[in-house]
This record gives sequence, C-alpha cells and structure tokens, in this order.
Amino acid sequence: MAENKFLTFKGKPLVRKGNEIYYGDMSEKFVVRFEILSSNKDGKLEIADKVSVQLLKSDTDAPIKNRITKESQKATLFEALDLGFTWLERALA
Repeated sequence: MAENKFLTFKGKPLVRKGNEIYYGDMSEKFVVRFEILSSNKDGKLEIADKVSVQLLKSDTDAPIKNRITKESQKATLFEALDLGFTWLERALA
C-alpha cells in the first residue's frame, strides 16, 4: 500500500488543488487556506501577486462561513505563508 507523501512547510503538510493551497493537519483544530486570486507571468513562471489567507476550523461538517476565524490578503505567496504559519501556530498553542 502506497503511503501519502505531502510537501511540508515548517513540519506541516502543504497541499495544492488548483488555485487553493491548504496548510496544516486536518486532524488538528485549525488549518490555513490560501487562494491565489491573481498572478502575472515572469518569463515562463506564474508569480502570485494577490493571495487570500484564511485561518479555518478543520471541522468540515460546518459551513465554510462558520469555519473562517481570520482572513487577510497579501501581495506575495511568501507573505501569505508567513502570516498563515503565524496564525496557525498561535491558534494551535
């Protein structure tokens, strides 16, 4: 049986589906959702230039509106990851 291997950032899973990236372990109380709202081309690379960040309760039975505890927008994926990491660490502490 094949074991699922995810890319990790600072020890937590980082999973992408289309323009959405989820950070954190769904077995914990919170995860972070990043949505790439817009990007531009730099040569052959697509660079995100507007990213939505949301701290979510990981309870998938609740409606998404009730799961969002914090949200913001950042200009780069790096800034978004930095903010999401901070929010998640504080929420899980």
